[in-house]
Amino acid sequence: MENANVTMGALFKNRVIQTLLLSTLFLQIGIWVRNYSILLFVVEKTNENPVAVSLISVAEFAPIFLFSFIGGTFADRWKPKRTMIWCDFLSAVSIFVVLLTLVFGSWKAIFFATFVSSILSQFSQPSGMKLFKLHVKEELIQMGMSIYQTIFALFMILGPVLGTFVYQQFGIDVSIAVMGVAFFISAGILFLLPADYEVEEKEEQTSVIQEMKDGLKYVLKSRVLTLLGGSFAAAGLALGLIQPLAVFLVTEQLGLPKEQLQWLMAAFGIGMILGGGVTVGASKKLSPQILLALGMSACAIGFFVMGVSKLFWITMAAEFFCGLFNPAIQIGINTMILKNTEAAFIGRVNGILSPIFMGTMVIMMTASGWLKKTFSLVAMYETTALLFIVGILFIVPLFKKKAVLQKSEGV
Repeated sequence: MENANVTMGALFKNRVIQTLLLSTLFLQIGIWVRNYSILLFVVEKTNENPVAVSLISVAEFAPIFLFSFIGGTFADRWKPKRTMIWCDFLSAVSIFVVLLTLVFGSWKAIFFATFVSSILSQFSQPSGMKLFKLHVKEELIQMGMSIYQTIFALFMILGPVLGTFVYQQFGIDVSIAVMGVAFFISAGILFLLPADYEVEEKEEQTSVIQEMKDGLKYVLKSRVLTLLGGSFAAAGLALGLIQPLAVFLVTEQLGLPKEQLQWLMAAFGIGMILGGGVTVGASKKLSPQILLALGMSACAIGFFVMGVSKLFWITMAAEFFCGLFNPAIQIGINTMILKNTEAAFIGRVNGILSPIFMGTMVIMMTASGWLKKTFSLVAMYETTALLFIVGILFIVPLFKKKAVLQKSEGV
């Protein structure tokens, strides 16, 4: 226990950790106010037009496919501190441009705020991971990622409440101003980061295309990263299959009003918050492979139970159980990427693996409505559980690799 306290103390004394956590806090405020105020504004303006509402998701997720690999490549070329500051600053500027457009022009420019902010995050996020790799000791990375993930878990609960409150109380103009100020504050906080390392100029400057090719080769040569990519794909397919079906779980499986869905989401969110705290404590003792396997096993069990349950409290308990172990998945993945990737390739590796997960999820989300008409809801949820088990099978060889390394080291 004393050793854990010492480790935690060393972690919070790290200037990079302090700065990134504080910056993330304000970024999350801006992002959640953006997400919910824009959603409610578009719903109100279009009289609940489903096409207009779906365009918000397109503006948010399309840049992940279009710019993730490109953003990761440039994140490897550019200095991470400078990149993150400029990304937050430009996000803020774009949001205030949208505010001016709302005042003097068309409300449809509101989609631009989400689109630009989402593009810039594809450059900023891998730069943040690179800073973890450069400035945080390897033994502290997993615990640092645990605390980082806990902030995201907290905003899963608080974010929708905050975004809805700001919009309903003050309207879209103030909501957009809050977003812009939050991004400006985040950019200002990032100036507290240590100066970027000066790197020696290469004799031959490689092109962006060549660096993208090098990134692909790097991932394909790494057994850990390719297996992780397979696990990513299985998890994306699993979550995409049932992502749009949660409301049917309430109305068809449980025979309850659709409004009861909010309690299932709340149970998942509360589980995530508690799970983040538990994982912070456990991360010192458990390897990232074990964390990832535990998280995916818990999700397999949880979704299996949801598929067969006819009782609301059992389904809610299964949601809580999945939420409790969800941070273990995120922390395990991020830690494995950081520990098995050289600093020079962090951006490109992140830019390759993230779209694998998001791409498979969106593909399955697109097909899930058709599959729902063909197969039963129970079959859909049990297939999701099976896909999580397939994801676990991809990382089983990593346990064997660890065992061999420990044996060779005499552990």
